[in-house]
Amino acid sequence: MFSSNPIKTILTEYPLMILDGALATELEAHGCNLDDPLWSATVLLDNPELIYQVHMDYYLAGADCAITASYQASIAGFAKRGIQESAALELIKKTVSLAKKARDDFWEEHTQPNPTPNRPKPLVAASVGPYGAYLADGSEYVGNYGVSDEVLADFHRKRMAALIEAGADLLAFETIPSLQEATVLVKILSEFPDTYAWLSFSLKSDTEISDGTLIRDCGSLFGENDQITAIGLNCAPAPIVTEAIKNFKESTNKPIIVYPNSGETYNPETKTWHGEEVCSSLNHKEWFKAGARIIGGCCRTSPRDIEEIAKNWRR
Repeated sequence: MFSSNPIKTILTEYPLMILDGALATELEAHGCNLDDPLWSATVLLDNPELIYQVHMDYYLAGADCAITASYQASIAGFAKRGIQESAALELIKKTVSLAKKARDDFWEEHTQPNPTPNRPKPLVAASVGPYGAYLADGSEYVGNYGVSDEVLADFHRKRMAALIEAGADLLAFETIPSLQEATVLVKILSEFPDTYAWLSFSLKSDTEISDGTLIRDCGSLFGENDQITAIGLNCAPAPIVTEAIKNFKESTNKPIIVYPNSGETYNPETKTWHGEEVCSSLNHKEWFKAGARIIGGCCRTSPRDIEEIAKNWRR
């Protein structure tokens, strides 16, 4: 018996669900050095209160959902720091508790004067980043890891269980570069039948995900799965988003989720960004018109971008 689909619940009452923006970008803006294989997960060890504050900033900006700091948090990654599995699992769970506390504190403080605010109670989506994020070599933008399904399943299963146990409202399978990894994740999800997840891919172009699989094929393959609550893209350049939405839309009736980068291009070899921001405010109206119903930002976006979306959709 499935629990209530949290995204469907919001989209039944509101035309658009608003996601948060970049976590790592904001942590860097607060002075964190994320040049580390653990990336934003390193802040869990050094300054977890700052993660709470960034989540709070996005809720205040108008986000209907915060994505946890677990993208690059894994048992294998923490093991390289000498952290035992039990402690690693507690750190992974902590990413959920930080986001939940920020959500609950925000909701209590800002709904007391107005018990019926013009927005839904925000969700907490537990980030399940790809195997390539653990490799920290840019593989999440290629997807051809050269490992078996069993290796991927062993990598993901325990942390997914921990995130679910910690009480996330749903999982965010995000920046998934390959059909292989998406298939493995969805298979593991079936082991937790009361849990929902969205599935967002990294893209090679506006017609293909990173490993070359057609977007339309991804929509068709996963669009009938009852536990997948939305399908789309993240961490993609803004200029290709509109056409990509149309390709997803042609192949699935699931809500389309998009949270692209600011417009700059990331070089995974040098781990640097190049070019100019082409969307200082995310093109939410155009993307909504194309068929997206869940919109936010990924790398290099900020609470200001989310606030601009909220101003238009939460009057």
